[in-house]
Amino acid sequence: MVFFFHINILNIVMTPWFLYLIRTADNMLYTGITTDVARRFIQHQSGKGAKALRGKGALALAFSAEVGERSLALRLEYRIKQLTKCQKERLVAGDGSFEALRESLLSVTVKSD
Repeated sequence: MVFFFHINILNIVMTPWFLYLIRTADNMLYTGITTDVARRFIQHQSGKGAKALRGKGALALAFSAEVGERSLALRLEYRIKQLTKCQKERLVAGDGSFEALRESLLSVTVKSD
């Protein structure tokens, strides 16, 4: 038996990934990635997103940025989840730390090729 799979390569390659931080009512910052920030935020608000945000009260989108490919988004998400609350707050405030972190991960990617 032969199976044919149709893969839309343009959709995979062209769809940008975003990193976002959501602030809960108790001031916690949740980090995630998605291809559609608005859709994902609505999912979180309706209780259909991450379990970590369910029952946390009002949610606010604190930060979002386009990062490009999924692999970079995953690495950024991991690195940001390792940051302290204070470091995350500086990132949200726009102190340039996000851009620096993104550039450091991009340079690692380029060097490994």
